[in-house]
Amino acid sequence: MATTTVTQAIVPEVMAELAALEDPKIRAVNERHGDDHGVNLTKLRGVAKNLKIQHELARDLWQTGDTAARLVALLISRPKLYSAAELDTMLREARVPKVHDWLVNYIVKKNPHVEELRVTWFADADPVVASAGWALTSDRVGKAPDGLDLPALLDLIEAEMKDAPVRLQWAMNECLAAIGIHHPDLRARALSIGERLEVLKDYPTPPGCTSPFAPIWINEIVRRQTLE
Repeated sequence: MATTTVTQAIVPEVMAELAALEDPKIRAVNERHGDDHGVNLTKLRGVAKNLKIQHELARDLWQTGDTAARLVALLISRPKLYSAAELDTMLREARVPKVHDWLVNYIVKKNPHVEELRVTWFADADPVVASAGWALTSDRVGKAPDGLDLPALLDLIEAEMKDAPVRLQWAMNECLAAIGIHHPDLRARALSIGERLEVLKDYPTPPGCTSPFAPIWINEIVRRQTLE
């Protein structure tokens, strides 16, 4: 209880520090991507670095509901200390894209309950929650595919990706690319699905970056791998 009281006392200090870093121009850019904060991420990481790992403080910062505070919370957490139930609740609260992405990549992927959560979220009726399940599945496609039914995943992608809500569509598209990149025996089918569905085909891609259109993405990464 004493530890919690101490960390709760620090929360206002952290919130004030983040408020001082608020930049209206950064907020305007972030809001176009669905993120409701205006703190430069390098500076935000600096705040987290100064705090160091403080898991109880992370929990208190998360409870504020503030996006910048939640991002700091994820950076000062101990991923293995969260229960599956806590992470499920946190994901359903994390409607902001950046918080959602950091939670999945920085915390859930390092948590012992990751596979349990992957399976649960993959089948969830909420497309934002389901997108997390697909993101974790993409990770397994590349790192630990044994036990995954990859042809069945391609069947689902082929049937559902075209009309899926945006966040879920992006996650399914990532899985399609991962299958095409990491599994040569399924590459032709992955490329065919991407070409036929044309999801993200016209997505504006900055110079020097790889298009998220799956056929271009797959071919470019495979080309780089052959040069290594």
